[in-house]
Amino acid sequence: MNADSQWHYENFEPTGSAIGYRITRKLDEVRSPFQHIEIFETTDWGNLMLIDGAVMLTSRDNFLYHEMMSHPALFTHADPKDVVIIGGGDCGTLREVLRHPDLRSAVQCDIDEQVTRMSEKHFPELCESNGDPRAQLLFDDGIAYMKNREPGSVDIVIVDSTDPVGPAEGLFNKAFYESCFRALREDGILVQQSESPLALLELIGEMRAEMGKAGFGAFQTLSFPQPCYPTGWWSCTLARKQAGAGFDFREQDARGKEFDTLYYSADIHRAAAVLPPFARKALNAG
Repeated sequence: MNADSQWHYENFEPTGSAIGYRITRKLDEVRSPFQHIEIFETTDWGNLMLIDGAVMLTSRDNFLYHEMMSHPALFTHADPKDVVIIGGGDCGTLREVLRHPDLRSAVQCDIDEQVTRMSEKHFPELCESNGDPRAQLLFDDGIAYMKNREPGSVDIVIVDSTDPVGPAEGLFNKAFYESCFRALREDGILVQQSESPLALLELIGEMRAEMGKAGFGAFQTLSFPQPCYPTGWWSCTLARKQAGAGFDFREQDARGKEFDTLYYSADIHRAAAVLPPFARKALNAG
C-alpha cells in the first residue's frame, strides 16, 4: 500500500506491469494458518480481497470469473448432477453452480476456512447459496479429498484455485489430475482456472500436458476478461475423460436458462472458445 496516495498496487514481475486500486480504508484482515487475508474498501470497485498481497476479487468484476468457471462446464456436460469445487472459498463459483436447478449436489472443499468467513462478512452476495440443501462446505485439503473421493462419483470437478504457488501448488500436476480423472464418471469434465493466455501461455500448455498424462483425452481453453488479474485477460481450461467427446454445449438450454447472468450467455460461450491464432498455435489447438 502506498500510504501517501492510498492506492494498492500489485506488481506482476513476469510482465513488468502492475494493477492498482484506489483505497478508502482497510476493513479487515486475518492471518490464517495458511495465508494472510486482507479486505479493503475501494472508491470504485467495491470491496477488494487480497491473499498474501495478491488480488483475489473485487465486488465489481468477480462475476466474470465465477460465471465462466461454472456455466460453460455445466452446459457442456449432458446432464450434470454432482459437482465438486476444489478451492473457491469465496463461494462465488458455488453460487453460480447452484443456479442450475437439476443439480443434485455441490461440494466445496477449500483448505482455508478463513477465506469463506471473510467472504461471508464482506462479500455476502457471493455466499447467498451457502445454505442451499444441495451444498456442502468442507474446509480440508482438496488434494487429499480428491484422492479419497469414490471412483466414478462426480460429473464435474471445478478447480477454483489461486496461482500455482503456496497451498495451490499441488493442484497443477499429474498426480492431482489422476485423482480427478478417477473420481469423474465416464462423461465427466474437469475445469481449472488457467491464468493469463497473454502472459502465461506456457503454463496453460503445461497444464494441458499434465492433464493428458493423467488420462484426459480432449481439452478446451476459454478466455474472458478479468480486470483485477494480471494483464486483465484470463482463462479456464476444460478437460474431458473421453477423447472423442468434444465440446459442443447444450446451446438451447443455455439460451433458455432459468436464471440471470451478467456475463455468461450462449453467444459468449461460443466466442470464448475461439482462441486467437497465437494461442491456438502454441497449444496445438487446431
